[in-house]
Order: sequence, then structure tokens, then C-alpha cells
Amino acid sequence: MDLAALLEQACPIVNKAGWAFYFTPETVARGDAQGLDSFMFYVAGRGGVLGDVEPPVVAAAFGYFNPDVIALLWDAARLKVRPRDAAREFIAAAHDFGRTVFAGTDGLDGFAAAAKVVIDRARTDVSALSLFAAIAAEPEPAPDDLAALAMHRLMVLREFRGSAHLVAVVATGIEPRIAHFIRRPDLYEMFGWPKDAAPQITDAETALLAAAEEMTDRLVGPAYAALDDEGARALLHGLAGIESALARASVPGARQ
Repeated sequence: MDLAALLEQACPIVNKAGWAFYFTPETVARGDAQGLDSFMFYVAGRGGVLGDVEPPVVAAAFGYFNPDVIALLWDAARLKVRPRDAAREFIAAAHDFGRTVFAGTDGLDGFAAAAKVVIDRARTDVSALSLFAAIAAEPEPAPDDLAALAMHRLMVLREFRGSAHLVAVVATGIEPRIAHFIRRPDLYEMFGWPKDAAPQITDAETALLAAAEEMTDRLVGPAYAALDDEGARALLHGLAGIESALARASVPGARQ
């Protein structure tokens, strides 16, 4: 299968499925049980795989957020829960989400196997991909816990492309904050930036982001190229089933 076509079809679904559990009521409730509100749990849970680090480390790995907001949420969260513990709770929330939403989804076994091929290839060189390297090192669900395993690998694949995209954004010279605004202006404030400071986007910045997207494909391409044609078809077939399952479940945010 043509690599460009594979990336074009697979990566958008991985992106929306990999974060679909972040703010579900069940995930929020799991955070509440730790004394963390939804945003504290998101920052501590997603960033906790990095360990008990200082806020700038988390801000550097996340990339697009206001560092001051990350520092506020991170420090508040780690007063209540150790970061690695928050991460394991966050990952457990992902697994529970997978069991609930993806159970019985057609093609899940083929997807999980194909995803492992991509992840294993990506892990051979994780230079500059700190968040991916950290989540990829976490233990997976058992093979017979297929829906949870598929969700785990979706989460890891999402962090793979996300980490690579941040590298590409920085390399092309566009400020991550600006790149984020171009792609998701409606989420600019949610990422901690003041509404009255919204940037005026230039054609040059739009072109730089397009160049960053192309570079991202080049960075992740070798890992996806590790799939043979059968593996690529299995990945796409499973992702189609996953996308349908998300739609049936009416998961908030899954449409993005």
C-alpha cells in the first residue's frame, strides 16, 4: 500500500481515537477520586509518565500550552498524587474506555497486531520524542484484554505522531502556540492562552505549518512503512471499526 495514502487515512483516526477518553465522565470521575479536577488529571495523567519532574519539562513535552498554566496544574496535582501514580490512573481510564467502547469491534485483533509493528519500529529511535518514549515504556494490558489493548496502542500511536509533529513544528520555525491557533482556534483559550492575545495569522505562518505537516509524515513514515500490505490493510480495517464504535458511542470530542 502507498505510504502516503496509509498515513492520510490512518493518522486522523488515530488522533481522534487516541484522546477520546480524556474528558469522559468516567475519566473525570477517576480523577475526582484522586482529588484532581479534569484538567489537573489531564496534565498529571498524561505528563506523569515523565516522572516527578519540574513543570518546564512537562510544558516542553506538551508543546502547545501556556507554560504558566501547565505549571499551575502540574504543581497543584502533584501535591495530591505522585505523577507516576496519576499516569497509571489515567492509563487505566484509557483501558476502561476501550473495554466499554471497543468491545466486539470488528478487526480489533488485526489493528492491535499492526499497531505493535508500528510502535516497535518507532521505538528503535525515540530521539526528541520524550512523551512518546515515556508512554510507550508503560506496561500494556494482557493480549486477551483486546479492547483495552487496542485503546492502549491507539494512545501510544497518538503520542508518537504528536511528539513527531512538535519536533516538526519547531524545526520549521513556527511557534507552537501559533501552530495550535491555526489548527484549533476554538481551543486556544482552553490551552491557557488569553483570548485578547489571539494572534493574527500570516500566509507565511500557514505555509510553515503545512511544511511541518509534511515533515511529520516523513518522521513517522518509516515506522508505518514497517507494515506489509496485509498489515496496512489490517490497521485501516481496525481503525474503520474503531471510528464507527466512537460514533455509535457518541463520545464527546471524537468528531474532532
